[in-house]
Amino acid sequence: MRYIVIGAGAVGGTIGARLYQGGHDVVLIARGAHYEALRRDGLRLITPESSETLDIPAADGPVPTRDDDVLILATKSQDTIAALAPWPADLPVVCAQNGVDNERTVLRRFEHVYGMCVWLPAQHLEPGVVAAHAYPNSGMLHVGRYPQGVDDLTEQIVNDLGKRGLVARTSPDVMRWKYGKLIGNLANAVDALIGSGPGAAALIDRVKAEAETVLDRAGIPYSTAQDETEARGHLVDVRPIEGVTRGGGSSWQSLARGSGSIEADYLNGEIVLLGRQHGVPTPANEVLRREANRFAAEKLPPRSMPLETLVALIDERSAAGSR
Repeated sequence: MRYIVIGAGAVGGTIGARLYQGGHDVVLIARGAHYEALRRDGLRLITPESSETLDIPAADGPVPTRDDDVLILATKSQDTIAALAPWPADLPVVCAQNGVDNERTVLRRFEHVYGMCVWLPAQHLEPGVVAAHAYPNSGMLHVGRYPQGVDDLTEQIVNDLGKRGLVARTSPDVMRWKYGKLIGNLANAVDALIGSGPGAAALIDRVKAEAETVLDRAGIPYSTAQDETEARGHLVDVRPIEGVTRGGGSSWQSLARGSGSIEADYLNGEIVLLGRQHGVPTPANEVLRREANRFAAEKLPPRSMPLETLVALIDERSAAGSR
């Protein structure tokens, strides 16, 4: 079986590298300077225990496909449709992405769709280089068929992922894990806008409380923080990497790279959507979605909004909604 990783950034690059180290055929799909670096020099994977350059085949667009290909989609959610457009619809697709909308979107065109809940603290800020910050494994991946269930391909994917540097588990209820991860990912916009200074924790609690109220009203099951702690244990612990400064999460990285887009519509915006559908106010997530998108569009530096400004905007939106 060959794995084609579409979006070989922090998550995709790490997954592709670990599959390659496990002896599997892998192709990395990347763009621009990152693709050029991969093609010329290979992928440099830096972890707390090693630094290795891997000569993984790379391309900047579709490659001739085989019957045994599996697409691993690791782009940001806003890029899903464009990223998959050139690929044959009879190939299985694994959505290794944050949020919960990708699988449903992909299922409109692709028959065989799999969800992957990704816990993998990594960053990609330099062409050709990915730093994966966890030890003794780079990440934990729950995989299941969408909308639910496990099949033979799920079992093989999980077996392949688990051969080197990753913990992988079959999950017939993979979307429950992904909704739980969504709640945690709502803090990405807080990190991107203001960082983790005093007061950020209280704001994050407010944002997550909105989400739990919405999901409970909608009757959508989600994994809890306790579920995640028990599943992870000390299998994926963040450790320092000598010579590498760990930045923020994926949304912080989008602003730091000046990419011009951010994933907030599919994280905080998912809660806003569900809130509107079920009559639950979501002022904190509304403001975070809006401001994160503004920062991305205007290419403002990450963590440059004062906490007081963000809280005032949320309070203003909350007061307007109650009138």
